[in-house]
Amino acid sequence: MDELDNKIIRLLMRNARMPVKEIAQQVNLTSPAVSSRIHRLEQEGVIGGYTVLLHQPGEAARVQALISIQTTGAAREDFLRMIPDEPQILQCYRVTGSYNFIVKVSCASIDELEHLLTRMQKLGNTNTQIILATPLDRRLTL
Repeated sequence: MDELDNKIIRLLMRNARMPVKEIAQQVNLTSPAVSSRIHRLEQEGVIGGYTVLLHQPGEAARVQALISIQTTGAAREDFLRMIPDEPQILQCYRVTGSYNFIVKVSCASIDELEHLLTRMQKLGNTNTQIILATPLDRRLTL
């Protein structure tokens, strides 16, 4: 990757829907040259995809939490099979330390969070922190 690739990526990070023509103007390349670079970056895995960040009205009313879970043996496999089917689970991290996994969840209510916790507690010990605010939400930058 060179500085032109970095400039293109920074522009796409600000607006993934930016037209290639506009990117080309900002980095002083032709549109085909920018398209070629973007395609190469996608093929190399530098650009892993494009996404939409949804912010719905009333989103602040949702209960978001971090749940640490300690599982062993067969329960670990049951947990890994369970998480893709739980729409409240946004992210799952395999971690070191006292717990095996940390999951970030977004639930419509405390009752929904409690129901999810009850299912998880059948698979291991949990520790839950409710997220009160997100003062920083940094994305990967170049």
